[in-house]
Amino acid sequence: MIREQIAQWVRQAIDAAATAQGWEISELPAVEVEVPRNPEFGDYATNAAMALTRLLRRNPREIAALLRAHLPPQTEEWMERVEIAGAGFLNFYLRPGWAGKVVRHILTEDQRYGETQVGAGKRALIEFVSANPTGPLSLGHGRNAAVGDTLARVLEANGYKVEREFYINDGENSTQIRNFALSVWARYRQLKGEPAEMPEDGYFGEYVIDIARWIAEHHGESLVQDDAEATLKRFEQVATQLMLEMQKQDLQDFRVVFDRWFSEQSLYESSAVQKTLEQLKANGYAYEAEGALWLRSTAFGDEKDRVLVRANGVPTYLAADVAYHRDKYERGYDMMIDLWGADHHGYVARMKAAMAALGYDPSKLHILIYQLVNLYRGDEVVRMSKRAGDLITLREVMDEIGVDALRFFYMLRSHDSTLDIDLELAKEQSEKNPVYYVQYAHARICSIERTAQERGVALPPFEEVPLEALTHPAEVALIKQLADLPHEVMLAGTQFAPHRLTAYALDTARAFHSFYTECRVLGAETEALQAARLWLVKATRLVLAKTLSLLGVSAPERME
Repeated sequence: MIREQIAQWVRQAIDAAATAQGWEISELPAVEVEVPRNPEFGDYATNAAMALTRLLRRNPREIAALLRAHLPPQTEEWMERVEIAGAGFLNFYLRPGWAGKVVRHILTEDQRYGETQVGAGKRALIEFVSANPTGPLSLGHGRNAAVGDTLARVLEANGYKVEREFYINDGENSTQIRNFALSVWARYRQLKGEPAEMPEDGYFGEYVIDIARWIAEHHGESLVQDDAEATLKRFEQVATQLMLEMQKQDLQDFRVVFDRWFSEQSLYESSAVQKTLEQLKANGYAYEAEGALWLRSTAFGDEKDRVLVRANGVPTYLAADVAYHRDKYERGYDMMIDLWGADHHGYVARMKAAMAALGYDPSKLHILIYQLVNLYRGDEVVRMSKRAGDLITLREVMDEIGVDALRFFYMLRSHDSTLDIDLELAKEQSEKNPVYYVQYAHARICSIERTAQERGVALPPFEEVPLEALTHPAEVALIKQLADLPHEVMLAGTQFAPHRLTAYALDTARAFHSFYTECRVLGAETEALQAARLWLVKATRLVLAKTLSLLGVSAPERME
């Protein structure tokens, strides 16, 4: 709130100074407003003058002086003074009582506080998880789900119209799906007492036996045909559908709901793949060589050209993916975001190249790569699951530590960093556990409010309470933290960095606990101060609840 307001005033000062001085500024530099580590340097500071130095070829302190002189009159209402420091920083010192204005603003905004209109109603599509329907969702898929869904929530809070999409990898040429069907069929025959070997690249988790048993119980032998390929196709359809329903349930229980489940197979049935290949040929970016069809991706910076259709006439995964992204562009989104695993890093350049080759703007497509998750139980590495064979499932971890803890832990680090999760820490009910620490702050506030009610404390409307009395250093530190929520939401969205919100939630909880230690709320020195602090407590609760909601984490009113 204040940070963004100062940034806006600085931008206005740059415009006004440019007009007065005849500066030619084709594009304004990004105005960064930070909280100085040393309070002696003000409440907020900006390096805008230094950012203009190279462009204007003038001394940054001279630029800073001109910017200060051209700050709009509204600045004086909030600022006691603005000083020039160091190489050219502008340091802003807020007037006493500013904190009360912030609290009043938060309480007025209520549930809307923290939201921005950066997106201005633009349409955004986020495609994430998109796991093969051949097994349960893994711990890695869970990270994909948490990051994608949190980013969607953040973009919605920034004014975007967001759609969530899951791409079902069920194409007719999928080797994984064929091996999955062969595995289920083999287990089915084994359950019937027939000799059957599992395929070399089969799926060996216990869930495959469960699916085979379900088919035997619900379909008997009705799926078995005289023709082996026809039988395999039937097993494939039933098994993949069962697996897909299991994935949907896991995601729903993880508080992730998709607007659309997009089938890869539909791209073949609608001839979208063939039409896409024809368009690439027509644009001059698909050519035949060595019996195969190639994408001329090197024309757009890729390290080498890529095969679209193999010499045997079978399309590659790339062909369907290009057709899928062509479909996305044709739906008219302003921004498209893909969340891919670390093993897809080399795929980014070719997908961007393919979109450019089709005549689309590749800058509208943002591909985020998330890194691996390591699971620990104390100091011991957890390596594999009995249920899934060679992976740890989302369901197992979710059931053990709960949705709140898992979603919060997934968001503790940026998606492009490797993440370690300690199951014992995630279950611990102490301040060492980050999600417990934040939720406890919210529950503690609810307890304060309940106690006030039980004591019959009369709380006047906040419009009538002298919130300007909130001047204790611990109060000011907490309010400054609350004031940053809109800024953090904006950065979490524009930088595709939703993990910022876990750090913000922890800092807010820390500021609240410090305030509560140093400042008596119920039984404060005066009734007016008690009322002001109770309203500050409520503003903090609103901010914590909003932040946790954006993370997909609950805000409990009581903690066990």
